[in-house]
Amino acid sequence: MIKSMTGYGQARYENDSITISAEVKTLNSKFLDTTFRLPKTLTDKENEIRNLLSEKLERGKVNTTIELVRLAGNQGQVKINEELFEQYYKQLNILAKKNEADPSEVFKIALGFPEVIVHNPLEEVADEEWKLVKSVFLEALEKCDQYRSQEGSQLEEKLLEYTNSIESLLNEVTELDPQRIVLLREKLHKSLEELPAKIESDPNRFEQELIYYIEKLDISEEKVRLQSHLSYFKETLHSPDSNGKKLNFIAQEIGREINTIGAKAYHAQIQRLVVNMKDELEKIKEQVLNIL
Repeated sequence: MIKSMTGYGQARYENDSITISAEVKTLNSKFLDTTFRLPKTLTDKENEIRNLLSEKLERGKVNTTIELVRLAGNQGQVKINEELFEQYYKQLNILAKKNEADPSEVFKIALGFPEVIVHNPLEEVADEEWKLVKSVFLEALEKCDQYRSQEGSQLEEKLLEYTNSIESLLNEVTELDPQRIVLLREKLHKSLEELPAKIESDPNRFEQELIYYIEKLDISEEKVRLQSHLSYFKETLHSPDSNGKKLNFIAQEIGREINTIGAKAYHAQIQRLVVNMKDELEKIKEQVLNIL
């Protein structure tokens, strides 16, 4: 079963003292490329989060965001810088009297100045909190993986459609191939007949050369190999593991055989079929890049 490298998962937990949310987004990449947005309290847990992520997602560009908000009564210590407050308060009172302003709001204004109220948040996450965070993160990770599987199923349908289309076009090439050989013979004979009468030719030698020429343009082996690659591609699609890199390699082999058939064809209808096969193959290559 193939998986897409595009995925998204989100999870959330909330109780009377804490709110936790986790989000995992993935895009295609040759390697595992991770980016984290974590609260300061989880900085020391980044490696563990990274290991959990790599076990599940294997490959892709991954953006992970975790938010941890402690509710009232669980925020840490709050202190008032009394010395700084008194300085502000005295200075404001002096200004109020000097300018004949109402001093009733001075207390509130002084309390609102920077660094008067100092909030010292909890810098470490407790074991119980980490268990909750880890659980929420794993839930988001699992949802992201499920999303990848769903996207993979859709990709598989498209890839089978494109592969079957190439097989159908190959069958048309096979039907036209005998006609192609006959036309090649006729064209060469006609060219020989158009030579000046004084030029003599050896019919036996000509036939030998004709056989050699036709063998050089024979596409039987290419057709067999192309069909084999297409069958192997579909077999790999249905395998238990997701094989994006392997599918890409097979697609390259499919392209080589299609190109060789086109180079040897010398037949207008077959050339058109080859162009259509290349078009379907480009769709395959584009989709394969997003497979895990």
